Amino acid sequence: MLTANWGVVIVIMLPLVSLTTQSASYVFTHFETAPESTGITSKAYAVILSVLVSQYSLYGYDAAAHLTEETKGADKNGPIAILSSIGIISLFGWAYILALTFSIQDPSYLYDVNNETAGAFVPAQILYDAFHGRYNNSTGAIILLFVIWGSFFFGGLSITTSAARVVYALSRDNGVPFSSVWRKIHPKHKVPSNAVWLCAAICILLGLPILKVNVVFTAITSICTIGWVGGYAVPIFARLVMDEKNFNAGPFYLGRARKPICLVAFLWICYTCSVFLLPTLYPIKLDTFNYAPVAVGIFLALIMLWWVLDARKWFKGPVRNIDLQNGKV
Repeated sequence: MLTANWGVVIVIMLPLVSLTTQSASYVFTHFETAPESTGITSKAYAVILSVLVSQYSLYGYDAAAHLTEETKGADKNGPIAILSSIGIISLFGWAYILALTFSIQDPSYLYDVNNETAGAFVPAQILYDAFHGRYNNSTGAIILLFVIWGSFFFGGLSITTSAARVVYALSRDNGVPFSSVWRKIHPKHKVPSNAVWLCAAICILLGLPILKVNVVFTAITSICTIGWVGGYAVPIFARLVMDEKNFNAGPFYLGRARKPICLVAFLWICYTCSVFLLPTLYPIKLDTFNYAPVAVGIFLALIMLWWVLDARKWFKGPVRNIDLQNGKV
């Protein structure tokens, strides 16, 4: 809630601080490909890549789904929490992007390698230009940057929480190595603490190379988003082709809108996963290549190899951890 309040401050304050603001026609119709820094000259390709921003900002909204077992009335409150998260994220994310784009002072200076952020961090440069132009110092920009970094931190906590619950769920089904360790619940805090520490350690190890090699960031974020979004494609597609006679509706039911929504969601997932495999910088070299396709291919190959050689012999699917008697739990 604190981060959201500060987000509102940024959205309101930034356009007011800026000495000049861009026109609505520039914000909603102009495409800045920045070929001098990205190597991309095609506006159509820039539009295709622009979807990456929306997917990054939506990342983590499903944390509520992974915490449903720890809430009351999960079958109804879980979907409501997810929809609420999407609505809030969409509203604040759109407002934040509008505040940034309206507050651009000099579009040609944003990607200049000689500017204050070396042309690598456009939002920070927009903040700097706005506050430095008004007050001739960057203190306000630095304060707001700390707010943004705080949002990244809390977003990371949300994602780590979701990942830990996934590890915990798979561990209960004996679906990961050393499952007995990761499914243990902390006796006091009642959370899968071992799974949390495992996910945190993996995040740290994967994040360290980013300090030295820039392309690692693109690869990791692409792989994570593909895995996260792509994982939803399976149940959505299954729901799309499932015979309605075999489906028992819960308290939260889409009714006749289910198939159109599932179709749009499935196509969107296919599109976004494909986009994350595309190069984001040209010309393609070792230090600009998007290694996500290679990493995803290797990861899938290892999983399939593990399944063929070992996992298929003992993994039997979800393990029921409740007893049903006379049709009741």
